[in-house]
Amino acid sequence: MKRLIFYLAIVIFASITTAWAQQSPVFAPGGQALRGYDPVAYFIDGKPVPGDSTISYAYQGATWYFASAKNRDMFKADPEKYAPQYGGYCAYGTSQGHKAPTEPDAWTIDNGKLYFNYNKKVQTLWNKDRAGHIQKADTNWPLLKDKDSH
Repeated sequence: MKRLIFYLAIVIFASITTAWAQQSPVFAPGGQALRGYDPVAYFIDGKPVPGDSTISYAYQGATWYFASAKNRDMFKADPEKYAPQYGGYCAYGTSQGHKAPTEPDAWTIDNGKLYFNYNKKVQTLWNKDRAGHIQKADTNWPLLKDKDSH
């Protein structure tokens, strides 16, 4: 019985966190943009790098974490350059007309812009027609930005 209650609590917590995150214009479960990963590191290091909770910046209603003060300062100076497209929600999902969560290791930089996908499998779909999906997502995002995903 205790195990069942424990699992139910996890499911409820995950549902609440996901619902809150998908109402926000930024994918930020628990208030952490990009699950706590440093957005600048994708450009500088070419890989996902966890941010440090002591090096943060509030932007668009979420807390962004950075691996270094230098990365934080670069983001602060030009957040539009480093913040992911579609608030960090899945770019493929946005092209299909809905918000979806993302994983830090399913990412792409295209034409100087950072995009995330739900997972690596969805990223494969995204890459089959990236330009077409970007065009559709750019059209859909203004309609989805402030809406709940349900």
